[in-house]
Amino acid sequence: MTTEPRHLQYMHRALELAARGLGRTSPNPAVGAIVVAGGEVVGEGFHRAAGQPHAEVLALRAAGERAAGADLYVSLEPCSTSGRTPPCTEAIIAAGIARVIYACRDCDPSNAGRADEVLNAAGIETVCGPLEQEARELNEAYFKHKVTGRPFVTVKLACTLDGKIATRSGESKWITGEKARAFVHVLRDRSDAVMVGDGTVLADDPALTTRLDKPDARDALRVVVDSTAATPPGAKVVVGPSAAPCIIAVSVREMRRESTRRRAGELEEAGAEILELPEMRERHGEIDLRELMGELGSRDIMSLLVEGGARLVGGLMRQNLVDKLLLFYAPKIIGDQNAISAVVGLDIENMSEARTVRIERVEQIGEDILVTAYPCSPD
Repeated sequence: MTTEPRHLQYMHRALELAARGLGRTSPNPAVGAIVVAGGEVVGEGFHRAAGQPHAEVLALRAAGERAAGADLYVSLEPCSTSGRTPPCTEAIIAAGIARVIYACRDCDPSNAGRADEVLNAAGIETVCGPLEQEARELNEAYFKHKVTGRPFVTVKLACTLDGKIATRSGESKWITGEKARAFVHVLRDRSDAVMVGDGTVLADDPALTTRLDKPDARDALRVVVDSTAATPPGAKVVVGPSAAPCIIAVSVREMRRESTRRRAGELEEAGAEILELPEMRERHGEIDLRELMGELGSRDIMSLLVEGGARLVGGLMRQNLVDKLLLFYAPKIIGDQNAISAVVGLDIENMSEARTVRIERVEQIGEDILVTAYPCSPD
């Protein structure tokens, strides 16, 4: 049943709706739901923000009396326990739904697998499975955060074919084409936070805002890893045209220096939040990024988009904190050994030590190639 074209079609629509909530529902998952009666979609809904009605409730409201005896398609197992809102299973039973088809189970121990028990006891058939992989990928940040308490870290890099992200002078505008750059704004819109290193701020002065032609576009929290507080107080990421907060992660050890404290104070006066973090024991001068991930996770940051630079990405990979790689390859070659590589600092001498990844898919975005990959677990 779960592979029948009509069921896949309806679940595709539920996933499309769910995607509209990405970056907005934390710490909840992004969920979409549709009600189908007599082969017709009579109600749709998606979860818009934590504390607001869930997707199932909105879809049932839209369907009204036509929900009785209908099928409900949901991108994630309906919740069966009370939180900020009542359990969706209660609304499903009250509406008289005949069958619930959901893509994948919740990982929350308070909900996982309970929807079947509750709904079946009320005489409602349940089916789990259509488009499960797609549903899990859509909510991969929620699953990671729920299990570990840390954000799902996606690294986005724009490279030439020979793996360079800038020339020897630091010039990087523009490696990729317009369509690839536009896609990055979609990624920012769907992320809870965007992070760069201080080198990227000093070289490019990015605002890290979302520039999309849609009414509900939003800016994510901006995070700069800057152990010495070298970010200028007038940087766009601090004082640019955005209401989104900016966090500057600074080394506790460096904050003992008067010059660092002075610069940090200027950044605070400009509107940034200074977050003091310990350094790694084996690498003085480098912030312990695992501590930073824990702090962001405690603030309900589920999805973190990292946009550079090379040292920051290397540090994240060294601590096995990267969950996903989005590598944009432009049809260009720099061919200079002094140009800036996409990743530095892994200190690998032997090929057997090279980090391996699992390539999920390869697609063309304009004139550029996007490789989506997941780092393999270290042995």
